[in-house]
Amino acid sequence: MKYLFGPVPSRRLGISLGVDLVPHKVCSLNCVYCEVGRTTLLTTERKEYIPISEVLQELNEYLLQKPELDYITFSGQGEPTLNSGMGKVIDFIKTDYPQYKIAVITNGTLFWDEKVRQEVRNADVILPSLDAVSDLMFYKINRPAKGLDNSRIIEGLSELRKEFSGKIFLEIFLVPSLNDTEEEIGLLREAVQKINPDLIQLNTLDRPGTEAFVNAVSSEKMLQIKKMFEPLPVEIIAKAEIRKTIPGYKDKIEEFILETIKRRPCTEQDLIKILNIHPNELNKYLSGMINTGKVYSERLERGIFFKYCHKD
Repeated sequence: MKYLFGPVPSRRLGISLGVDLVPHKVCSLNCVYCEVGRTTLLTTERKEYIPISEVLQELNEYLLQKPELDYITFSGQGEPTLNSGMGKVIDFIKTDYPQYKIAVITNGTLFWDEKVRQEVRNADVILPSLDAVSDLMFYKINRPAKGLDNSRIIEGLSELRKEFSGKIFLEIFLVPSLNDTEEEIGLLREAVQKINPDLIQLNTLDRPGTEAFVNAVSSEKMLQIKKMFEPLPVEIIAKAEIRKTIPGYKDKIEEFILETIKRRPCTEQDLIKILNIHPNELNKYLSGMINTGKVYSERLERGIFFKYCHKD
């Protein structure tokens, strides 16, 4: 499959079939924590980056097999709402395969555009991000494309809530010493009250991000921040190892990754080529194995290498 990946065991969505609508890594942000890597095309231009007719053909061929899925999820290696044909794909699924729920994982930067809000109207759940309110933190953490204004983004998310009848789960990715301060959390809390999502999901680094200085917020600090949002509906996203309990988790993929890096350390790109697997799917397994102590990462000159944890 060129544009579909998985099904992937997702911490938030169960067994999820991924739909990738943009090439690697076309995005409106260049976040310091991104586990997919640095943005190669930083843009807010919407166009048909990937042929929608081919996506529809691939989806139809796959869904005719009646797979058991919790969600069909628009995510991938960049920002899915940048593809101007996204609405056609969502409407196709809801018309021809209405038994499947649709999720859109997005950085939330384009909902100020009424057309984008219209295109996602038939989804069941939207999972946008909001990591900062102050301009300083927005530029430090998210490094946006030229012309993006954070107040306009927040207003767009607020308008989405008024128009969208499905669920909205708002993710806040916490970076130590940047947006985990009382001042920044206070600003985020005010913005969240305006947006009024069904759920706030707090997240932090699960495996190496784009920039070496980014670390995970401690479990203790995450609990403190959670209390700062209460009584608003808020949860901490579970650690990656919980994926092991999801029926869609494929032990053979984990075993193959382990056997490969036992022989020699590999970068993400090495493993993608060897396994012929989508980067997002690979990330799910790597995160779980790092959290269970089977694998560790090391940032070297050629990139981040994943190594096997040999038992003494």
